[in-house]
Amino acid sequence: MALKKKPVTGMRDILPEEMAVRDYMIRLIKETYGMFGFSSLETPCVEHLENLSSKQGGENEKLIFKILKRGEKLKLESAESEADLVDGGLRYDLTVPLSRYYANHAAELPAPFKALQMGNVWRADRPQRGRYRQFMQCDIDILGEPTILAEIELILATTTLLGKLDFSGFTVRINDRRILKAMAASCGFSPEDYDTVFIILDKMDKIGLDGVAAELEKEGFAKEAIDKYIGLFEAVTPDAAGVQLCREKLEGYLDSRYADDLVTIMESVDSLKEADFRLAFDPTLVRGMSYYTGPIFEVSMDGFGGSVGGGGRYDEMIGRFTGQNVCACGFSIGFERIVMLLMERGFTAPGTERKTAFLVEKNMPADKLRTVLAEAKTLRNEGVQTTVAIMKKNKKFQKEQLAAEGYTEFKEYFTDRM
Repeated sequence: MALKKKPVTGMRDILPEEMAVRDYMIRLIKETYGMFGFSSLETPCVEHLENLSSKQGGENEKLIFKILKRGEKLKLESAESEADLVDGGLRYDLTVPLSRYYANHAAELPAPFKALQMGNVWRADRPQRGRYRQFMQCDIDILGEPTILAEIELILATTTLLGKLDFSGFTVRINDRRILKAMAASCGFSPEDYDTVFIILDKMDKIGLDGVAAELEKEGFAKEAIDKYIGLFEAVTPDAAGVQLCREKLEGYLDSRYADDLVTIMESVDSLKEADFRLAFDPTLVRGMSYYTGPIFEVSMDGFGGSVGGGGRYDEMIGRFTGQNVCACGFSIGFERIVMLLMERGFTAPGTERKTAFLVEKNMPADKLRTVLAEAKTLRNEGVQTTVAIMKKNKKFQKEQLAAEGYTEFKEYFTDRM
């Protein structure tokens, strides 16, 4: 059987130019989030299948790469169901593993715990622009903080990072799952209808208000409820005044504290932000994960159809592991999508100021080669990035290749000139 040189579908090889950008981003992420007090952690890429299939991961639970049992535990001949064959899976996000991690180590961690986690995740999804089956995620989470200080810090930290990457003019959309539910309830939708209603509402940016109304009608919901629902979205403005309008219109369905908290988050972020972005109230924002319990947020950029980051409060997930709920809130940036946008705009990762290439004549005697290597060592100790390469016949092309890698100084070594 012939070996295949292309990666598996949905996976990809990453060339040095992009790796330089990725490495720079990782360093900047750790530096920026570290300044906000977040601590790095790591969890295994393989999780217990029951954790991944706990009805908290939304559509992602349909995309799990499942792993066969190992060794003597794998009995293909007697297997009667999937449970007889698999007991683990590759993680599809970092939130479920973080919740398990915290439940297992809470006694050893500070309270609140500000976590930074970066790592690959896997989803058996349909590959497309900016979406792969293996991709890097970068999450920050604050566990054990019940107040909106968590939301404010998460938004400020994330937007500060994006600003340092020279992104500006982007939008952070914000909503609250409790406002979402109160709007549906006030219009006559029952709790068992929420999932259907919200799946349709989540298509708003693609099909518009009229499209949402048509799909709700197609599902058999009462026209009176649909008209009232659509009317709410038409009346709400994308600012703090829009939140206050929801507070008034949803009286009896929404605890006013939730609206007041959302206004405080928006006003605080606006007054403290370092990056150039717009914070907008969006009552149509749903976020697909069923584990969200309070404020939710998402980052969108002009010229890119999907989000490049998102998150929210999930106060009930850790309780699934421990039996006791723990306040939790997180924000994830779309690492791969941000790298893609940086590459498309020709972004170059900052490097050392000097990059020097030593070109050595082929078959140079060992003692003279050691002299060259010693000189390279001296430059490296002075902070100069230095590479040593055997001189090629087409020296001009070799220098052009090195120049494309950022080398600006060249030194040639010949046996008869040393």
